[in-house]
Amino acid sequence: MDKELIINALGPEIRVALLENGVLAEIYVERQDEGNIAGNIYKGRIQRVLPGMQAAFVDVGLKQAAFIYVDEVLNGRTPPPEQMYINKENEYAEENSSDAGEENGPVSSSMSSGRRSDRLPIEEMLKDGQEILVQVARSPIGSKGARLTTCVSLPGRFLVLMPTVDHIGISRRITDEEERGRLKQLVESMRTSSYGYIVRTAGEGVNPEVLSQEMEFLNNLWSDIQNRCQQASAPSLLHEELSVTLRCVRDLLAHEADKVTIDSPSVYKTVSSFIGKFMPRLKNSVALYEGNEPIFDAYNLEIDIQRALKKKVWLKCGGYIIIEITEALVAIDVNTGRYVGKRNFAETVLKTNLEAVKEIAYQIRLRNLGGIIIIDFIDMENRVDQEKVYNTLKEALSRDKARTNVLPVSDMGLIQMTRKRVVKSLPRMLCEPCFYCEGEGMLLSRRTICYNIFRDVCRQSADAAGNRIHVKVNPVIADLLLGQESELITVLEQRVGLQVCIYPAEDYHLEQYDIAEIQ
Repeated sequence: MDKELIINALGPEIRVALLENGVLAEIYVERQDEGNIAGNIYKGRIQRVLPGMQAAFVDVGLKQAAFIYVDEVLNGRTPPPEQMYINKENEYAEENSSDAGEENGPVSSSMSSGRRSDRLPIEEMLKDGQEILVQVARSPIGSKGARLTTCVSLPGRFLVLMPTVDHIGISRRITDEEERGRLKQLVESMRTSSYGYIVRTAGEGVNPEVLSQEMEFLNNLWSDIQNRCQQASAPSLLHEELSVTLRCVRDLLAHEADKVTIDSPSVYKTVSSFIGKFMPRLKNSVALYEGNEPIFDAYNLEIDIQRALKKKVWLKCGGYIIIEITEALVAIDVNTGRYVGKRNFAETVLKTNLEAVKEIAYQIRLRNLGGIIIIDFIDMENRVDQEKVYNTLKEALSRDKARTNVLPVSDMGLIQMTRKRVVKSLPRMLCEPCFYCEGEGMLLSRRTICYNIFRDVCRQSADAAGNRIHVKVNPVIADLLLGQESELITVLEQRVGLQVCIYPAEDYHLEQYDIAEIQ
């Protein structure tokens, strides 16, 4: 598969697009004031310990307090849970950018099973006002603060240093058992402390000298962070992750992309220098875009980005899917739309669902949707058809680097799945709640507004001393009251015994109106 990275850095934001056979597969956006902070290391101060939640709020210098769960806290007496080793190996095996999943950020242990019985309660490990070294496991999302961990991980090109655990892991993508054994033995022989390491996919076949140099670099980086922690006052930033540009180049180039095209000469120079230092064999993979047309326009990416913000996505067969992002979950609905099929209803439904599966997997990855996702496929009575849709979805999601968990079709015809979430989805990143409907997504119907005005005039006219009622409304509502609903005004005047005058106000919200009594 032909893969290419397109970097648009000419402007107030940086956008990185991953193309697969010329089609936009992933998009990463970073703005100067909204940068992804997953992977950053801070010296923080405990603001408040919450025994009832087995969590604590931590001040790390961000706008909103970050939080840490009990299973993310190491204090020298409680080793990290075994699941943490597995999670870390899985994450770094996926070779994912931290914007798309959690590749560069630390990996937290699973909280679904609750606090382990052999762990100390959080109130015995943390105290209000205590200073603590933490790493951001998940950037702030919406009203939720950053999620923290004390289990630090520092990713390099070939290795990941885990200074808080004594464990050696190998990327799952390295499948040759002989090579896995060689790498594990090599890392074990080279390490001079009980630090843990994970060999990334890029480490396959790398000679011992290169691994030794990177191990020394990561060890020195950790020592420097510790020294800064001793000297700095809380809260303060001790270590900042790479920019989205360098993260994508480091993690996607060679394994996910064969070429990088950049439109900014300064960023091109930075990336070239970075590759020359850490990935010299790929120095010819970087190109500077010098066309007159904006780079995303030249690759027809702007249309794909706009399409990824729409709720309705049409399928080639004539059906469509609706994607609704809520606070609690993402709901996806599949509909036949204009597709009527050729033979029978069951065949029509199956074909629509199978085509929807591919588009859903694509949209989930492109939009970076995370958390709980509920998919409502068109009802299938045949169990074989249900299994086919389920297996096709799992296969389509297998190309997604973010960790997913999919359950079979339920008795209600729904598929429930989860996808690891660390940063905002693309719609959350590029959009904001509508100031008109205040994020509700719906307005009162025009007829409902007219009837509300009728009832409010009746209420306010009960003690009226004047002989006229003036009603200021949006021009659209004024046209309706004076036209199609004029009979409503006639009935209203008869009921209240007053003249009702309608005045349009250009600056009024559709639902806004004012009622005033005039002598």
